[in-house]
Amino acid sequence: PTIFITLSVLLIINTVIYYFTGLTSNSVPVGLIVSLILSLDLFVFILSFFRNPKRNITVNDDHVIAPADGKVVVIEEVEEPEYFQDKRIQLSIFMSPLNVHVNRYPISGVVDYVKYHPGSYLVAWHPKSSTENERTSIVEKNSKRNVTVLFRQIAGALARRIVFYSKQ
Repeated sequence: PTIFITLSVLLIINTVIYYFTGLTSNSVPVGLIVSLILSLDLFVFILSFFRNPKRNITVNDDHVIAPADGKVVVIEEVEEPEYFQDKRIQLSIFMSPLNVHVNRYPISGVVDYVKYHPGSYLVAWHPKSSTENERTSIVEKNSKRNVTVLFRQIAGALARRIVFYSKQ
């Protein structure tokens, strides 16, 4: 639906620009050309942002895979107050607008906990973005290997919507 809405809005905007600039001269108006180029750029960006490429992942219960594309920006020991309520290793991955914005399960197992937290849309580098921004916490357990992983999807200033399909 996002691509259809984007195409519809861009079509309306370019039609209005053509109507107001195209009826006054016989040549192609500069404003319309600029509008079409910007519209094409925006459409390509949206297609890129919402892509979901197939990943070839070797299934191995001994591995924990990254749940998101992006850049690892933090690996540190932190106090985790929501689920574990003790010290855990936090690995933070920053997803730029150019990364694939799809999260995957980091281990094979069962979803044990899902909680949505409404919140703000601070920029990702703001110190309180991970606690004040809209986010979803998901805990997955693999009882065969006695592994439990909590991962969070955190919205930001640009990617303001979190869609998750996990059920407890």
